[in-house]
Parts: sequence; C-alpha cells; structure tokens
Amino acid sequence: ALTTSLASAYGRPRSATNTLGGMVGDAKTLLRRQRASDTEARLSLLGAFALSFAGRSIDLPTPAQRLLAYLAIEDRPLQRGYLAAALWLDSTDARAAGSLRSALWRIRRSGCKLVEKSNHQLQLSSTVAVDLHEAYAWVARVQDRARPLSRADVASASLPAELLRDWYDDWVLLERERFRQLRAHALEVLCGRLAAEGRLGEALEIGLAAVHNEPLRESAHRAVISVHLAEGNRSEALRQYTYYRRLVSRELGVEPSPRMETLLRAG
Repeated sequence: ALTTSLASAYGRPRSATNTLGGMVGDAKTLLRRQRASDTEARLSLLGAFALSFAGRSIDLPTPAQRLLAYLAIEDRPLQRGYLAAALWLDSTDARAAGSLRSALWRIRRSGCKLVEKSNHQLQLSSTVAVDLHEAYAWVARVQDRARPLSRADVASASLPAELLRDWYDDWVLLERERFRQLRAHALEVLCGRLAAEGRLGEALEIGLAAVHNEPLRESAHRAVISVHLAEGNRSEALRQYTYYRRLVSRELGVEPSPRMETLLRAG
C-alpha cells in the first residue's frame, strides 16, 4: 500500500517532454535491471532468507544459509577458523571445521559462485547482490542532505523492516537491532527532508510509516506532528500528540519529553 501511495504521489502535471523523457528513462532502467537479474545471484536477508540466481530460487540447507548470511552481514574476508567458531559455538574445533566444510560443499553444489576463497579466508562473492547492503546504502543516501532525493529513495522506504525474522542467533539479533535503529532514523530524516521541500503528502506518509514501525519512538511521532503543523493542521497535530501521550503512559508509564511540548507550542 505504501509503495502504491508513494507512486501515486508523483502524478502531478508535467510537460509532455518531461513525461516522455521519464518514460524512456524508466524503460531503460527496467531493461538494465532485467539484464542484471538474468545473470546475478541475489541474497535476501530482509524478511525471510531467500537466494536466487537468474530469477530461479535456490534452496539450501540451514547451515549453508547461516554461512551465507553471516558472510553477508560481516561483508569482509574472514578466517575459516573464526567463521567455524562463530557459527558452531557448541562444537569442538574439529567438528566446527567439518561443519564449515560441509556447508561450503552444499553451497558449491548450487552451481553458483557465492563464496570467494583466498589465504584461508572466505567472503561473500562480490557478484552477489544483497538486499541488506542496498538498504544500508539507502540509509546513507537519505541522510546525505547534500544529495537530492530521488523517486527511488522515497519508494525504498517500503523495504521490509526486519532482518532474518525467525532467526535468533546472537549475531543476527545484534545486526537486526542495528538495522532497525538506522532505518528508523532514516525514515524520520526522509520525512523531514520531504517536508522541507514542500512535499507534505509524501512526508506525512513516510512519517506515518515510521510511527507504524516504531510506535513507541517519540521522534517518529514528532516527525508526523511537524508535518501536520506545516500543513496548518493543528488539530491533527494535537490528535497525534494525544495518541502518543496515552500510548507511552499506558505502555511505559512515562510522559512525552519537553521537546514535544516545545514543538506543539511553536506550531
């Protein structure tokens, strides 16, 4: 729904030349993506684990999935002994090394070059596209205020928010929290940037998405309130404030910060 709404927000009138140029540009972009998808391996870690090559799904046993996910999250060459110890904590060194060899063998059987080896080190192949890496690149772009926002930057706000749901390894939980925090902050920054550009409808939708993902996060509610005030909708700003105040009182037993009170008074 978010993606659909965001797409519709770009329906404002444009000249025929601009419209035609945009259509040609979009067609070229789609063609490039199609060609890339025909030749690349793609690893998805946001939501559920998924691996594909040339659009074909590749099934791997859980140990092989865990190895690929760990290499993708670390995103650097790692010693084989370090990997074995990190992934098979409860095994002896010999059994962990054997499990690593078995996982690598399973990955090789897929027929795709997914792991690169050098000097007793392993890393994810540079030819594998990873959605988590793309999401972190989006976070960096959105927070770079010197860089103009693109339609893709806005549309990417609808990316899945949870890293490897249903996985509970410590290394997954740590990275999940890191991604959650950075994405939440990026949504708020994006909301503020859109509002500053006068794109208040898009800003509101992004702000509401931030609130939906993190209902107890005050800065997300402040972003929404700021948009309402920019639109002159003080009653909506007060409604959002009241909702948040009741929520945190019930769930956390706290009150909104003075910063939120100041925002309302200034509006």
